[in-house]
Amino acid sequence: MIKEFKDFIAKGNVMDLAVGIIIGAAFTAIVSSLVADLINPIIGLVLGGVDFTSMYIVLSGEVAPGVGLETARESGAAVFAYGAFITACINFVIIAFVVFLLVKAVNRLKEASAKKEEAAPEAPAGPTEVEILLEIRDQLKKS
Repeated sequence: MIKEFKDFIAKGNVMDLAVGIIIGAAFTAIVSSLVADLINPIIGLVLGGVDFTSMYIVLSGEVAPGVGLETARESGAAVFAYGAFITACINFVIIAFVVFLLVKAVNRLKEASAKKEEAAPEAPAGPTEVEILLEIRDQLKKS
């Protein structure tokens, strides 16, 4: 059973999946930083200094005016954090676009590789062993 498990883990697909998950997690952190540190401030500047990450509506509970989202959540108030949702949507669109570009590039590479394989001329097929033996037999019969 342990050998079967080792064989399963050693298969390329499982290892590829593990690498993909690790790189995906790291990439998500990069995109989150891109959105939070670069895109949201620019959008906020265009919209007059609005910070998306702190936009929320208090549904129930007491929250002092001007308090950040995390403080509002810690106070126990029920908040509708639409700014965090907008940020998550921006993250998703960026990640989906980059994944689309990666898949497109991989498909191009696969197509180019397939075209090279199709264009490669086939090696001329020589006579088979049986054909050679038959020819030798025929030559021996003639002599």
